[in-house]
Amino acid sequence: MKGLFKVGDKKTHKKVVETVDLATFGDGILHPVCSTFVLAREIEWASRLFVLEMIEDDEEGIGTKLEINHLSPALVAEELVLEARIKSIAAHEIICNIDVTVDGRFIAKGVTGQKILKKTKIEDLISNIKNYGRKEE
Repeated sequence: MKGLFKVGDKKTHKKVVETVDLATFGDGILHPVCSTFVLAREIEWASRLFVLEMIEDDEEGIGTKLEINHLSPALVAEELVLEARIKSIAAHEIICNIDVTVDGRFIAKGVTGQKILKKTKIEDLISNIKNYGRKEE
């Protein structure tokens, strides 16, 4: 893991709300506003921007935490501005606070966690889950 960043460093990600981002369930559009689900994806991406620069070739990031307080709706064609700020870096885990705004109006506040692990470690974790409960022959 490359030690490129420190507490307080910021990354910005922008996303224009599209029709496919609306709050939709099996029976159609629930509300004509950006869904919390989409906010979650974009919030995670904003913090991943740090991870992409921090990982070595044999490493990858894996999510450990996602908290969202959805404060206000965002409409189709509005641009979400997501600002990720590093809250802490310890034990190969980066915690970020995320503010989501549209024209200065708060849409959401969030917290993410991502751990940077060796790719082989992640593969082992997945393999162990796939084999969980199987009896050895």
